Amino acid sequence: PISGSMILAGILLKLGGYGLFRVIPLIYINFINFNYFFVVFSLLGSFYISMVCLLQSDVKSMIAYSSVCHMGMVIMGLMTLSFWGYSGSYILMLGHGLCSSGLFCLSNIVYERVQSRSFFVNSGMMTFMPSMSLMWFLFCSSNMASPPSMNLLGEIMIINSLIGWSSLLVYFLFFISFFGAFYSLYLFSYSQHGNFYSGFYSFSYGYVREYLLLFLHWLPLNVLIVSIDLFILF
Repeated sequence: PISGSMILAGILLKLGGYGLFRVIPLIYINFINFNYFFVVFSLLGSFYISMVCLLQSDVKSMIAYSSVCHMGMVIMGLMTLSFWGYSGSYILMLGHGLCSSGLFCLSNIVYERVQSRSFFVNSGMMTFMPSMSLMWFLFCSSNMASPPSMNLLGEIMIINSLIGWSSLLVYFLFFISFFGAFYSLYLFSYSQHGNFYSGFYSFSYGYVREYLLLFLHWLPLNVLIVSIDLFILF
């Protein structure tokens, strides 16, 4: 059921980050001594998972792996133990919770009509569901941290804190950002463009409740950036 995936991506996955927010002040000295281990482990994990995303043939699997990659960025930001890292992780968790949940909803909207999550069947969806292509574009662009989404500000702050922590990380961060944009573009272009599956003989509209649900994900994701001082941790 898609409700489980949306709650998992939007709320439950962020509880781990919230737990770190609560625990780090209690054992701050230990994190100072061992934070390099968590940073390196999360960095290599995000780098590996971002490449694994490009090997997926299942839409839902790609979205799930991209969530893991973004949460690796959150842990790296937290483990720098800096103002920029803390605030960037907080903002990225909020932004990614909205973005990832919306992408899971979009994949289910297509699955309910096509009965498949495979890229080979879901190609050419712009022909099958033309009214949903805009939503796919908006959420895929937000997933690759394009302005004015909260993901952009969160990633800028995390990358800034990581480079301040160690300038050697800039090469890995470059590839993580590059592959992040790569698989988001791949998700949109392969699912919306290309050859239309020959087994379909009609096109489908979306329901009003589906557009409302997606809009209520997209609106705070891109509008809250104007009030970002509410989320900066002083």
